[in-house]
Amino acid sequence: MTTTPHNRAGLAIGLILLGVAAISVNDMLIKRLSGGYPLHQIVFTRSAIGIILGLVLVKLEGGFHLLKTRQPGLHLLRGLLIVISNMSFFLALSVLPLAEATALFFAAPLFITLLSIPLLGEKVGPLRLGAVIVGFVGVVIMMRPWASTATLDVSRWVLLLPVLAALTYALNQLMTRKLGVNSKASALMVYIQAAFVAVSLGFFLIAGDGRFVDEGSSASLQFLLRAWIWPAQEDYLTFLGIGLNIALIGYCLSQAYRLGDAATVAPFEYIGLPLAVFWGFVIFGDLPVWEVWVGIALILASGLFVYLRERQKALRVTRLQGGRRA
Repeated sequence: MTTTPHNRAGLAIGLILLGVAAISVNDMLIKRLSGGYPLHQIVFTRSAIGIILGLVLVKLEGGFHLLKTRQPGLHLLRGLLIVISNMSFFLALSVLPLAEATALFFAAPLFITLLSIPLLGEKVGPLRLGAVIVGFVGVVIMMRPWASTATLDVSRWVLLLPVLAALTYALNQLMTRKLGVNSKASALMVYIQAAFVAVSLGFFLIAGDGRFVDEGSSASLQFLLRAWIWPAQEDYLTFLGIGLNIALIGYCLSQAYRLGDAATVAPFEYIGLPLAVFWGFVIFGDLPVWEVWVGIALILASGLFVYLRERQKALRVTRLQGGRRA
């Protein structure tokens, strides 16, 4: 007998909302630290804390035997995808306004909806596909293809980093849906944090002394490769908060995509857009340029339509099932 994923849409939606709220706080804290610490040091610290908390959750969910898996290769691939996603996004975050980087990253739910068709066999109708296209138009507008390089504040390669992060994140979440058939959310979280620890330690061994950057290097490159330093006392709580937050994020997202269809859960990640605007203004004094506002509006509109369409379909199925029972 084959095991199928649980489908508990209400709980999955609640978990994704909590996880995305935690992500917005995480992004804000990492941007605050990006001017003084290397990315791999921040990643190592948060993941070391996160993996400890993850092991506690594994114990609570049934014991350490849950960490055994028959699919180590797929878990390794999933870990590498989320590492690429996070590193790409945080590199962009170090030089882009928080709202702009986040808005570009929100190509991820669009990718999830599209890729769930060939990879998971989920059905996405023409109306939802049309909404996804509208969302991608918003992403293109935020990329500002009509602007010359001289008029942009950053390189176009930097603008592409959040989109790369979105694609690899989408692939990761679709793999979570498949792997979640036989793996608990806590175990999935531990595998991810282990991947982060391994990669960040590799960066430390190769570049932890800062040998590959100097004062003339770009801000993103300095963030990636500057030397490790002992955190200032006033930053202790920020590092601790990031570590606690990553455990919450890893568990909520893994559990959400275990319990709900990807095309249903993904649109609720859009709550991260207004949260990014909020933190960007309150903490950094940034407000999006008009292209980003337009992109946010189109992405939110497409996400809301997908959600309403999914709800309408679910109600219709429920009525049909009710008729059969009668």
